[in-house]
Amino acid sequence: MENFARSNLTIANDFSFWGLNIPRNTGNQVGSNVTLLNVDQIPGVNTLGIPLARIDYAPNGGLNPPTHPRATEILLVLEGTLYVGFVTSNLNRLISKVLNPGDVFVFPLGLIHYQFNIAKANGVAIASLNIQNPGVITIANATLGSNPPINPDVLAKAFQLDKKVVNDPQELS
Repeated sequence: MENFARSNLTIANDFSFWGLNIPRNTGNQVGSNVTLLNVDQIPGVNTLGIPLARIDYAPNGGLNPPTHPRATEILLVLEGTLYVGFVTSNLNRLISKVLNPGDVFVFPLGLIHYQFNIAKANGVAIASLNIQNPGVITIANATLGSNPPINPDVLAKAFQLDKKVVNDPQELS
């Protein structure tokens, strides 16, 4: 990083981002939108391991669905009321809490976690992560929407569901 900062090609914009205050569209199936700021948006964070994200949640159920990142995450609620939680490894114990504006919650490295807006108004949170490229695996998409698909017999047994439900997840509703 020191060499980057000393480069004659370095400019102030390499170390800044404009527009994180702008609400993002939550009109999708899960009712949330994650704006990740990493080295692609702020080149000056290269090798520092400090990406940042703004998460917008729709009112009455905007969801950042269960995911498994490669990072520890600390979340600061700015607007809304979020029901958040993670599942511990091995014991599969749910650790959850309701957060209001100004509250902070930590999701340990690599544990499946979620945030759900239970407020009647929009929700907004800021997340900081400790790995340059935290990645994300949304559990439902990864297991039920892989390409090529995972064998339905495997999924039915793993989730202890009828094979018909695995073949047509709409059956769950």
